[in-house]
Amino acid sequence: MDKKIATIQDVARVAGVSTATVSRTLSKPTVVAAATREAVLNAVAETGYRINATASNLRRQRTGSVIVLLPNIANPFFAQILAGLSSILTPAKYGMLIADTQSGPDPDERLVHYLTSGQADGLILLDGSLSPDALKIPGRPPIVMACEWMGSDLPSVRVENGRGAAMAVGHFAQLGHRSVGHVTGPRGNVLAESRLEGFRSALTSLGLPLRHDWILEGDFSMDSGAAAANAWLAMEDRPTALFFASDEMAVGFMGVVQRAGYSVPEDVSIVGFDNIEIVQHLSPALTTIRQPRTQIGIRAAELLLRMIETGTLTGPSDLIEIEFIRRGSACPPPVGE
Repeated sequence: MDKKIATIQDVARVAGVSTATVSRTLSKPTVVAAATREAVLNAVAETGYRINATASNLRRQRTGSVIVLLPNIANPFFAQILAGLSSILTPAKYGMLIADTQSGPDPDERLVHYLTSGQADGLILLDGSLSPDALKIPGRPPIVMACEWMGSDLPSVRVENGRGAAMAVGHFAQLGHRSVGHVTGPRGNVLAESRLEGFRSALTSLGLPLRHDWILEGDFSMDSGAAAANAWLAMEDRPTALFFASDEMAVGFMGVVQRAGYSVPEDVSIVGFDNIEIVQHLSPALTTIRQPRTQIGIRAAELLLRMIETGTLTGPSDLIEIEFIRRGSACPPPVGE
């Protein structure tokens, strides 16, 4: 004979509470007293009750999913952010669907598709290059921007990018450098623009020369860092220090100049931005600006879940502190510079 499937009424009877209390305990365990929570969970274990997540989502008109849109799935920068998102979404019984905005011909078209497909209860965007116009869709789900942001009123979780650039320039100045250059991120990218503006402002405030020929365009990739190294090697008058808008570019730069027989930091000091995992294992280890990426993911997921629960499209933005990580890739300039 088949064993009877336990119901929520069975759990309520064993725990000595109402079915409403059982439901509340299982959906929002932090809002009930500890003794009640323990009694309900013990009753669930005793009866073998299993939550029907699909039915629950249907009743609430929810999908139980969140879509995360990012510009390059292969970029290691996003790993800790995704881990932070998962640490909040998974216990809340939300699945996380990850999609690459740059995998098709029209990123904005892909965004509109996800906003209108009904596949998710909310979206987390990690790509600030998308057009704000693509968000003007009636009935869209809640959206939170993480790291990057658009020219819109979307709630966001991000760091002080301009301040990070100023910290890098200030470190070079303290070491005695007066010839400081910058390798930027992609043109039009909000992070790249903020870091470039912070770099320029810091040079001005410290009385250091701003040389446009020492500002080299990159795209956050190692290849563009390698291209910047070749440009630096070709200069007759080189900056003795370079601030990179991403760690990956700094890694690409280091490889090329070291193979060309130059030393980091004796011939050129460098500072990156992000503190991705590999940079502490380089020789020398990279001085950089640390973004607390796991915390960015956690805060973004918490904000989105609050918006989903309250049925709102607005919420507070969050600015997270950065940290200067001093390692071995920067030292005083060569004698005579």
